[in-house]
Amino acid sequence: MRIQLPDKVHRIIETLTAAGYEAYAVGGCVRDSVLGRTPNDWDITTSAKPEDVKRLFTRTIDTGIKHGTVTVMMDHEAFEVTTYRIDGVYDDGRHPREVTFTGSLAEDLRRRDFTINAMAYNEETGLVDLFDGMQDIQAGMIRCVGNAEERFTEDALRMLRAVRFSAQLGYEIAEDTKNAVRKLAPGLGKISAERIQAELVKLVVSDHPDYMRTAYETGITGQILPEFDLCMETVQNNPHHCYNVGEHILHAMLEVEPDKVLRLGMLFHDIGKPQTLMVDEKGITHNKGHAAVGEKMTMQILRRLKFDNDTIQKVTKIVRCHDQEVGAAPAGVRRAVNRIGEDIFRMLFAVKRADILAQSDYQREEKLARLAYIYELYEEICRKQECVSLKDLAVTGSDLIALGMQPGREIGVVLNELLEIVLEDPARNTKEELLRVCGQRERSLTP
Repeated sequence: MRIQLPDKVHRIIETLTAAGYEAYAVGGCVRDSVLGRTPNDWDITTSAKPEDVKRLFTRTIDTGIKHGTVTVMMDHEAFEVTTYRIDGVYDDGRHPREVTFTGSLAEDLRRRDFTINAMAYNEETGLVDLFDGMQDIQAGMIRCVGNAEERFTEDALRMLRAVRFSAQLGYEIAEDTKNAVRKLAPGLGKISAERIQAELVKLVVSDHPDYMRTAYETGITGQILPEFDLCMETVQNNPHHCYNVGEHILHAMLEVEPDKVLRLGMLFHDIGKPQTLMVDEKGITHNKGHAAVGEKMTMQILRRLKFDNDTIQKVTKIVRCHDQEVGAAPAGVRRAVNRIGEDIFRMLFAVKRADILAQSDYQREEKLARLAYIYELYEEICRKQECVSLKDLAVTGSDLIALGMQPGREIGVVLNELLEIVLEDPARNTKEELLRVCGQRERSLTP
């Protein structure tokens, strides 16, 4: 098999081999090339020691010199070049205590996580596939290199990576690998929140976010997202639903585009349902107030997983607003946009549609038709550039002060009163009309 190496990768490998060393592209870049995908980055493994690499290239950075990694800069582009190594004992389930450099490519490949990531390539030798990575690609299989329990004991994050790769590629996880995950999942407690977050996001925005079901079945979510486990165990005996809460969430994630905020919004939109479950006298389940409870839970979860504030703010607002009713009239839509915010309101159409499509067929067509009508109203409001917030109001606080009002809290009260008038009737959003209303208000308040 021939892989087209980028020119800069070819030059690095050629420089190393010309100096008498072995060098190969390795890992994910080889896997993605075999799959016909464009690699995000290119890693190179070599028999050259770090000091040899630094001697051969003009611009290098000691990014991981202790573990044999030197970053080689080629025309402002960075490439990690790592010496063949054997990992020592893993003390913390994350990092080897020490590494030993080796002259054997086979030993270097043997320490890697999955067979599909343990292939190497250069143009002279071709594809080096010592652990049947190509066979597993053809079979659509995620399988550990060597003993799965050893690989997961070395680095517990590999268990979540197994599910993430299966979700990205649509692959099955080999049974021995899956059994090892079931046994060793508690080891994920040693992994930093930042590393968990990075893998979780990749899973969530993959082509198969519903493969989180595998993370549940193997005990992974029990360690990193126990709130989701409760959802998988919470029934929905209600005409509007045909799945339990967790399965509804998984199906809903499939119905939105692979955007991080949208997918996380769907993952957490019903996270508060187990805590608000009620069963009426007819055995029908209800979850009154689950959005407010879910908002608080989502805030706690996202902070626990070290998400950035912008993501937290957007996702929690989606959770809070996902099932809020929007009046099917222009004024109702304008008020909803004002209440929710323009950035999130547009996202809510995708959220609400996904929520409906992951429910039962009961009243589905009516729900979708109503949502489509509300969207048409919203598009018309946008087209006409109607006022939906204080920033669009035709008057400002300065105008009210010029009219004779004293600066202070009362200014904000009056502006919000004027906004209410305009939300009901956007035609009144003119400076002349709103100042006239203010004048009438002031006269009515004068003794």
